[in-house]
Amino acid sequence: MNLKIVSLAVAGAFAIGAGSASAQEVVKIGHVGPLTGGIAHLGKDNEFGAKMAIEALNAKKVKIGGKEVKFELLSEDDAADPKQGTAAAQKLVDAKVNGVIGHLNSGTTIPASKIYHDAGIAQISPSATNPKYTQQGFKTAFRVVANDGQLGGTLGRYAVKELKGKAIAVIDDRTAYGQGVADEFEKAVKAAGGKIVGREFTNDKATDFNAILTKLKGKKPDVVFFGGMDAVAGPMLRQMKQLAINAKFMGGDGICTGELAKLAGDAMADGQVICAEAGGVTKEKAADMDKFKADFKAKFNTDVQIYAPYVYDAVNVMVAAMVKANSADPKKYLPELAKINYDGVTGKIAFDAKGDIKNGALTLYTYKGGKRDQMMVVK
Repeated sequence: MNLKIVSLAVAGAFAIGAGSASAQEVVKIGHVGPLTGGIAHLGKDNEFGAKMAIEALNAKKVKIGGKEVKFELLSEDDAADPKQGTAAAQKLVDAKVNGVIGHLNSGTTIPASKIYHDAGIAQISPSATNPKYTQQGFKTAFRVVANDGQLGGTLGRYAVKELKGKAIAVIDDRTAYGQGVADEFEKAVKAAGGKIVGREFTNDKATDFNAILTKLKGKKPDVVFFGGMDAVAGPMLRQMKQLAINAKFMGGDGICTGELAKLAGDAMADGQVICAEAGGVTKEKAADMDKFKADFKAKFNTDVQIYAPYVYDAVNVMVAAMVKANSADPKKYLPELAKINYDGVTGKIAFDAKGDIKNGALTLYTYKGGKRDQMMVVK
């Protein structure tokens, strides 16, 4: 091949990948989540949701600006680590993606959001719930689930009013997500007239909680709230049982997974754990969600963990905005994304001025016989 042909080939490849309005044959969608580490099962769940959406869109032969396009998924691993998260974000920016779905954790989503904002690339998080994410004034940042203000607040009120908690202890893992949801929970407990008897912290890699649990045991808590993820909550429940702390155990969406029962083993009593997922479908959407879960299981031979349906919807929302704008260029489709009104698997998706979902649902769960059991959907 001569040099002239090589240079033409390179130029053509760049034009396709650059997301320009003139050449939309390939539209690159980035996805970032923890594909390694303690919560890789959640990251893979999200990645599978993105793959499902991309394959369904390609099967539909979507047209943008009158041209049929091929969607390509560029998936990166952030290992739930902020430094790796910003490196993954920069990699996607350098690859000239047309938009990003991610990250999973607030601790990676928030620092990465500045990189996407500076590059003018749209970002939709399917699962980051810390309010700070959408309070930075970035017109590129959106989320399709309720935030910690809603989630922690609902759980805090529930602890006082429904569980009649008299002595409530709070533990967090010091991540942006864990500390944020624990702060909102504590605020809501106090506002509802409840009493916080202790606030302790650990980290998101810890396995030994004897010191903080022994300290809290002396306060005789009837409710223990943990702000963090299931990989830490499981061992914590085991050690609570060893120390004979017979309290209700509460947490946000980070612990509210199918894996929690396995991670906790026989330490979790029926009805002991109450958690909330940022999301949830009302009765009219139940059939759509059931179909999604069945299709997901058939495709990947595994059950949905939590956020795969929200990732699926996030990809489709982004593409719907591109179709409306007749362009996959973020500068052109971002205004359409901001005013989108989309009917997804998880429900109606529309954003407020900050990029938060309007009327975000929450679902309260407990566990019975080692399985998650839905209690109610709260709007």
